[in-house]
Amino acid sequence: MINRILKRKQQVMTVLFGTLVLFTMVLASASDEPAAPISEESQKCLNCHGGTHYTLADSASGDEVNLTMYRELRIDPVKLTKGTHGNFKCTDCHSSEYETTPHPQSVKFETQYVCMDCHGGDEAYASFNFETIETEYNESVHAKKLGENFSCWSCHNPHYYKLSGDIPIDKRVAVDNEMCLQCHGNEIKFSDLSSEKIPNLIEKHDWLPNQALHFKKVRCIECHARQNDSIMVAHLIKPGKDAVRNCVECHSTNSILMASLYKHEVKEKRNKAGFYNGIIMNQAYVIGANRNFYINVACGVMLALALIGIAIHAYFRIRKTKTNAI
Repeated sequence: MINRILKRKQQVMTVLFGTLVLFTMVLASASDEPAAPISEESQKCLNCHGGTHYTLADSASGDEVNLTMYRELRIDPVKLTKGTHGNFKCTDCHSSEYETTPHPQSVKFETQYVCMDCHGGDEAYASFNFETIETEYNESVHAKKLGENFSCWSCHNPHYYKLSGDIPIDKRVAVDNEMCLQCHGNEIKFSDLSSEKIPNLIEKHDWLPNQALHFKKVRCIECHARQNDSIMVAHLIKPGKDAVRNCVECHSTNSILMASLYKHEVKEKRNKAGFYNGIIMNQAYVIGANRNFYINVACGVMLALALIGIAIHAYFRIRKTKTNAI
């Protein structure tokens, strides 16, 4: 009977996790931003890479064959044009020799650009602190364990990536967590990077109270990365054993969420009076972290008045008792 209940619980939690993953991916893909126009040169590339199939012709014989485009080589034109790099031509990053089809074998060995190749030392992007991000990433568990098999593009798809901008907390959580779940929630992608068995995220986090609510309202990096006030998103991912497991780290006046998730919401991250209610207004509720200085003062005054009232009452009761005794 007990085994049946535990099995049923596991099935329910698995379905719940699947629902959360779907919810995350739907929110992450939703966007009302206008798309950038596709250049004529890029459209030639997307004629093949923008679909599931492409046609290859033999210029000598005139024969044609319809082939399936490999999944990892498919590009979604809509996501591409809405991304940060959407107004680039394909040949801005890829060799112009790719314009020859079939592509020459030699160009397939070209070195892939990473963020620092374009943004490193550029004053126009100084506010993003790419140098600090690179330093943090190099110290992360991903860089140390996976080396060259892992790079910026393992999390940030170069064709679709875009800045989160000013979006609600719930959607920001979904967008950022989708980056983690694309590997840690996908057995095939996980096996491409590691020979280890993909961990069961439900079981690994079974110590969390209100587990589903945490998955929906908090980003993975809140507990699994070292926070840094100089960059908007932490990139030093720590080993699982070093993840935050102390509830007080988040549910307190000096919550670590102030230096991470809610950094996007306020300019003043910490203050001696604690959290202002406006910090998380209409977005989230962190138990023990929404203290207001004026409310605290009012409560202190009321407590003091109550204690004075009790003291006065006790004084007269004692005095009356002594009078009666005489």
